[in-house]
Amino acid sequence: MSLGVILGYIASVVAGLVLANRYQLWRLAKPATWPRLLMYHSIANEAPTGMNTTPAKFDAQLAWLKQQGYIFCTVSELLTTSQPKAIAITFDDGFANNYHNAFPLLKKYQAKATIYLAPEIATIDKLTTAQITEMQDSGLIEFGAHSVTHINLLQTAAEPARQEIIGSKQQVEALTGVACRSFAYPFGRFSDETVELIRAAGFSSAVTTKKKIIANLTAQAFTIPRISTHGAMDSMQFYIAVSRGRYKF
Repeated sequence: MSLGVILGYIASVVAGLVLANRYQLWRLAKPATWPRLLMYHSIANEAPTGMNTTPAKFDAQLAWLKQQGYIFCTVSELLTTSQPKAIAITFDDGFANNYHNAFPLLKKYQAKATIYLAPEIATIDKLTTAQITEMQDSGLIEFGAHSVTHINLLQTAAEPARQEIIGSKQQVEALTGVACRSFAYPFGRFSDETVELIRAAGFSSAVTTKKKIIANLTAQAFTIPRISTHGAMDSMQFYIAVSRGRYKF
């Protein structure tokens, strides 16, 4: 074997290892029977970040999920379904662009989603009551709670935290006219005490920002992990995220 062939072989191996590390191809794909939850925030024609995905990228991701045979569910439905390839699209905070940009695409693919509202969050352009009503009436959207003001519950005393949790449930139910059953921890922060407050408030599930895919959601219904997304992730990273639970960015 010539030196050139040996060097070429070594270069190929190195390139393969770099690719495997770049995309974390070494992670084992989770079974198709395990449910998945994807986490988004803003869908807008702005710079792609960990908080924002462009409509074009979101469109491509929904199209790929549909082509792969994924079944779109709300979070509450995901806890009760036994269908393989069940997936829940989730949005945190309640950005108005979820109506303007995400909702038309969800309707295009007949993809259900869960939006976690922080009704009095002060830092974003929020969904209006009319927009929430239209989305609720479509049958595609479940609205969950995300605290009243998007407060870090881990840094909040028990009684104010309880009021934020209960208040958000009450406000979401007033906005939608239906029971609010799911909660998303603001900033992904929670403790055992927080979990008990969520349970006592009457929620049936709560989602976290922990990056993972698990087999049995009901076994940890109040600490459900989700797959994070990034607006600049490429199609391979998205595939790795959906199949493995996390990706390297």
